Amino acid sequence: MRIRFALAALLFGFFPATDAFAAKVEVLIDLSEQRMMVEVGGENRYSWLVSTARRGYRTPIGLFHPVRLERMWFSTRYDLSPMPYSIFFRGGYAIHGTNEIGKLGRPVSHGCVRLHPANARRLFELVRLYGKGAAEITIRP
Repeated sequence: MRIRFALAALLFGFFPATDAFAAKVEVLIDLSEQRMMVEVGGENRYSWLVSTARRGYRTPIGLFHPVRLERMWFSTRYDLSPMPYSIFFRGGYAIHGTNEIGKLGRPVSHGCVRLHPANARRLFELVRLYGKGAAEITIRP
């Protein structure tokens, strides 16, 4: 009984009643600005440049939830291009890191949302920490 009480006290000490794990991770991607904003628990955390679909391709618009997370993925459609820290949100569409960091801020992708690899890792870890069900991805024109 003492062990359970000690364990409960430890857990509640680390995870107070305003449990951070109940918070949402909200990702807003603005295609016209080529920018991603990230909120955690209603608090603005990050604003990053992205690259989305270039002419002839499209990045889907709407509200999505992460479907699958892959720490490292290689595109089966585009020459096995590396897609580190992939957060798939609709079919083959994902938010992921890119080696082409000089092109961030311009629409150059085949439809995915590209981020600096360090930012992709931060977002990936946030979604892993809070859970796919607590993450929303909104993409607007």
